Order: sequence, then C-alpha cells, then structure tokens
Amino acid sequence: MLNNLHFLDVLIIGIYFGIVLWIAWWASKKGDKEGKELGSSDYFLAGRNEGWFVIGASLFASNIGSEIILGVSGAGARGDMPMANFEVLAALILILLGWVFVPFYLRTGVYTMPEFLELRYNRACRNYLSVVSIVAYVLTKISLIIFAGALVFETMGVPFWTGAIVTVLATGFYTVLGGLKAVIYTDMIQTFILLAGTGAVTYFGLNHLGGWEELMSTLDYAATLPGNPPTERFFNLWRPIGDTDYPWTGMLFGAPILGVWYWCTDQFIVQRTLSARDISNARKGALFAGFLKLLPVFIFFIPGVIAYALMQKGMLDFSLENPDQALPAMINGFLPAGLKGLAIAGLLAALMSSLSSAFNSSSTLFTIDFYKKYKPNASERELVWTGQIATVSLVILSLGWIPFMKTLMGGGIFHYLQSVQAYISPPIAAVFLFGLYFRWINARGAIVSLWTGFALGILRLVTEFMSKEGVITIEGDSFLGIMLSINFLHFALFLFIFCGAVLMVVSKLGTSQSDEVLELVTFKKSSTPVRFSFNSDTILTIILIVAVLILWIVFSPWGIA
Repeated sequence: MLNNLHFLDVLIIGIYFGIVLWIAWWASKKGDKEGKELGSSDYFLAGRNEGWFVIGASLFASNIGSEIILGVSGAGARGDMPMANFEVLAALILILLGWVFVPFYLRTGVYTMPEFLELRYNRACRNYLSVVSIVAYVLTKISLIIFAGALVFETMGVPFWTGAIVTVLATGFYTVLGGLKAVIYTDMIQTFILLAGTGAVTYFGLNHLGGWEELMSTLDYAATLPGNPPTERFFNLWRPIGDTDYPWTGMLFGAPILGVWYWCTDQFIVQRTLSARDISNARKGALFAGFLKLLPVFIFFIPGVIAYALMQKGMLDFSLENPDQALPAMINGFLPAGLKGLAIAGLLAALMSSLSSAFNSSSTLFTIDFYKKYKPNASERELVWTGQIATVSLVILSLGWIPFMKTLMGGGIFHYLQSVQAYISPPIAAVFLFGLYFRWINARGAIVSLWTGFALGILRLVTEFMSKEGVITIEGDSFLGIMLSINFLHFALFLFIFCGAVLMVVSKLGTSQSDEVLELVTFKKSSTPVRFSFNSDTILTIILIVAVLILWIVFSPWGIA
C-alpha cells in the first residue's frame, strides 16, 4: 500500500497523527490541571478564551482544505490564475469580518450564525440558515473534501477506501473527543505542517526545473506549441469581461458576495472568531488569517505552474485533463525521503482540518439551534453529549457518501465549489449585510428574500446540471437559456442585488422592529463624530490592503508577465 514511501516518510506521517491525537486528548481535559468536564462553551466555543494567533491560524487551516490545494495548483497547471484571485480577495473580506461583523457577534454572545439571525429577525430566519448550512456541509464541504483527499491517496499509492476511511475516522475521533478546542489547536499545528510541506514542494520543484528563468523560458517555448496557453495566462489575475469563467467584473464585484457569505456569516468559518477572549483578539486573528491568505498564490498556484513546465520538458507525468493531480505528482516525483512524508502530512493536515471544522460546525448548529431550542433545560453535559453524537452521525453519513463521489465529481473541483456557493450565498449575504446597516429592514422582508433567492439559485443549479447531463434541452433565447448564459459570478451579483431589492421593498411595506430588539444587532446613529483611532489593528489593516494592491499590480498585464 505504501510501497512508494520511504520508512522515514511513514514515520513522519505517523508522528503527525500522534501529535494530532495528543492535542485532542489535551483539549478533552480542557487544557487545565483540574481535569474538569467540558461544558458547552468549552466544547463548542473553546471556552471563549483564545488569542489572535490561534484564531488566525485556525481560520486559515479550516479554509485550506485539500480541495483548495489541489484545485488552485490544478489551476496553475492549466494557466487559470484568476482562480487564485479568490484567495487574494479573501484577505479583504477578512478585514470586513474583523471590523464589521465580529463586534456584533461577540457583543451578543451567540454560539451560531443562525442564532444571530434570530436575534436580528425571527425564528424562521434562524431555521432557514440552520437547515441550509447543515445540508450544504454534508453535500458540498464534506463530500468535496473527501473527494479531493481521494485524489491525494490514489496518487500516493494508497487505495481510495483505505485512505478515506482512516482519515475520516481519525478526524471524527479527535473532533468528538475535544470539540472546538481540539479543532483550533490541531488547526494551528496543521497550518505550520501545511506551509512547510507545500513550501518544500515549491522549492524542490523549481530547483529541479532549473530556477525561475528556466521556468519562464519553458513557458514561453510551450506557448509556441499548438493548444498551449500563452505565458501571460499563468501570471495574470485579470481576464476580460467576455471570459466565460473568470471575467474581471465577476471577480471584482461578484466574488466578494461569495466571500461575505463564507468568511463573515458561515458557521464553518466564523465559529473560530467566536472563541476569542475579546474583540481585539478576534479582529487581529482575522487580519492574521488575511495575511496568510496571500500565501496560496505562491505555495499552491505557482507549484502548479512549475508542474506544467516540468511536464512540458518531459520531467513529470500527469494529464492536463485532470490537472488537480499536479501537486501530488510533484510530491511523488521530486521530494526526498522525509520531506515527502512532510508534504503528505501537509495535505492530510489540510484535509483533516477542513473535515474537523465541518464536523464541529454542523454538530454545533444541530445542538444549539435545534436540540437546545426544543429542550432548553438540557444540562451542560447533555449538550456536549448531543454534540458528540451529532459528530459521530456526520462521520457515518460521510462514509456512506463516499461511493457517490466519483460519480458526482469530475475535474475542476474548485470551480464547482465556487459556482455552487454563488447560487446559495447571495440571499444570506444580503440579509446579514443590509440588516446591520438598515434598522428598518424587518423579519418579513428577510424571510421572503431568503426563500426567493434560494428558489432562483436552486433553479439555476438544477437547470445547469440537467442541461449538462442532456436531460433537458434549453433554447438559447428562453428565460432559462438566458439565465444559464450568465457567468456564475455575474449571476451571484445580480442575485444579490435582486435579493437586496426584495428585502427592502417587502420591509418597507411592513413595520420595523422595536429599538429594544435592534439594540445589539444593528449600527446606531451617533450624535458625536466618530474619532479615527490609529492603533495596531488599523496599521495591520492598512498594510494588508497595500499588500493586496501590490499583488494585483504584480500579477496583471503590467506586472511580471
């Protein structure tokens, strides 16, 4: 099974699993000397006592699953650099999380995002978001993570079922054992393992190729051959409006809507900031994660470009029909004993950190938004026990879902993930964002907007799937034909605007909620002018914005290409 790995590689992978399980044991003891039982705040929110470094590393590791690593590196091998713009844009959205959303979440003391939505609107909005989130985690996040992990295992010579089952069970075990504290502390360790492993792949791949100049000359030569992309496609984040996948208008105006939903309102991500000891640590954690999100361009995308150049020179064997295998092929081909194990451990870390986050977030939503609501007198121990049972159930569901992965997923998993999110995120982003700024927006407007947006998004998703499968034939000039012709990022923008309009019109036809209800969940008008505070958070924010602008300029038609 592991005949292509050296003993040292296997040893390093074993040490990685040992460290992860030890952290889970430590977290289950609450990390103190008294050995107290975990309470619900400890299990679901790590005791609300975490610092910025742990939170930032956990935000990054939770987001960077194996589907992100393989998808972005695969985009590098295809010359689709605009896909990496999702990573760069995330840095700016994390600024929004730290400065706009986090203060409200911590001020209200909520455990879940649906709980906040109930405080702002009503119970119906909470139920909507809880159900949509749990279903989305099982059918998209968990399934895509396992599918991407399967590509890693098969490339490394590990049978699909063996690798997938071991990883899912190990991840489920430490998530059940230690709750969010186990998740965020293993995430912190996994961040360093991930960065070290992918950094080693980049260094050795470029060194084997002959350096940066050799990379550029190889790309220039390959561009002269039929069917190969021009060199500038590998180093340009921006595409013209007419581009079918990633036009600059869609990336600049549509992608941030996906980002607001994912980074600012999704339990999967936001739960890490809820564990902060105060607003300052939560904000610094979000900013730290923003700086980390600039790294995938260099440690995921560039290795994919290097893999393409190595393939053009006959030094690496993988198919551009399945470019998601580019990074695993480099790990197998060029890393020495020991570092190969470290790189595999990095991919496993990405897989397990995302899985554990999905498991923990789903169990939190089920326990707090459903079980505790219908059994308000449940003891702390009962709530923890319910969360653990929910996690075990998700592990079983995940294992049962594995056989369907290869049937449902083809190539381009990252593009698939982003397109599905584009269909479900706009109404949620609109309800959260506008609800903070406009006090007159009410619960009726919110629930109508949510369900209207959901119906249109699902209509687009189902129609697109049935059209591609040949189940139905759609005329180009029909309503459905016009809807399908719209780029998915442009569709997200239009759907966001439409849902925002529905939200406001329906709200205007009704009455606003009382000031008492809105006290902690909306911005308030102040008679005194706002004073600008030039503190460390402000300085870090400015530096992060400048770093993003530099990246956009460097990787543009006027940059290094």
